[in-house]
Amino acid sequence: MTEENQFSRTELLIGKDNLDRLSRARVAVFGVGGVGGYVVEALARSGVGTLDLIDSDKVASSNLNRQIIATYNTIGQYKVDAARERVLSINPQAVVNAYRTFYLPETAAQFDFASYDYVVDAIDTVTGKLMLAEQAQKSGTPIISSMGAGNKMDASAFEVADIYETSVCPLAKVMRRELKKRGIRKLKVVYSKETPLTPRTEDRICGQAAEKACGQDGEQTEQVCTAGNAANGSAGNVQEAAVGRRRQTPGSMAFVPAVAGLIIAGEVVRDLIGM
Repeated sequence: MTEENQFSRTELLIGKDNLDRLSRARVAVFGVGGVGGYVVEALARSGVGTLDLIDSDKVASSNLNRQIIATYNTIGQYKVDAARERVLSINPQAVVNAYRTFYLPETAAQFDFASYDYVVDAIDTVTGKLMLAEQAQKSGTPIISSMGAGNKMDASAFEVADIYETSVCPLAKVMRRELKKRGIRKLKVVYSKETPLTPRTEDRICGQAAEKACGQDGEQTEQVCTAGNAANGSAGNVQEAAVGRRRQTPGSMAFVPAVAGLIIAGEVVRDLIGM
């Protein structure tokens, strides 16, 4: 190093050659919410040269408690646009491709996985997560997938493992079963063995809505609660839907998805430079 720059401290650890590798790397991050936003942040600060950001959501006030891109100034913006602006404010030399797209099998063809050096799955639908794993396998592109981070309080409980070595996490259980059906024999994931907590206010809110709308009928109560939660559009709903229980808006803290995202970013960087 002849002079200090924004990546001087990074170069002290990994060297110039590896820093150059990161600057030439292209990483796609699917889902730019609580977990994905921190992945993007850390990759940008690590010097990854090109980031493809895929998410159809806009920043909402309910995101302020945990999403790094969420501020009062960004409420109403598309998350990928807010994230792109933030990345460029960190590293103006970066290339950021923003896609206001909800990733599903119907939109999968828009993305050429062979052009990526790494893929990050930080979305919250089982269908989408499975499709990402399938596309990555077909193209031979490395991928890491985030399992459930909602309704959890212990940030120290996250681990990196192959999907078939996971336990406790309801989402991981569903993914193991469905990946096995599709002949996918491995998938690197970040998951937590912490048993998800039960949201404190969900039953009260749903119960009040159901009582007002249709009395105490169990079947109709279920319908009201499901519809209400679908309207809320919250990350983590997949955990409830995937295991056959009623969908609930999950609780979330600032530090849990942040830690999951930073762990994922660390794995991506180390894999890209071969450490």
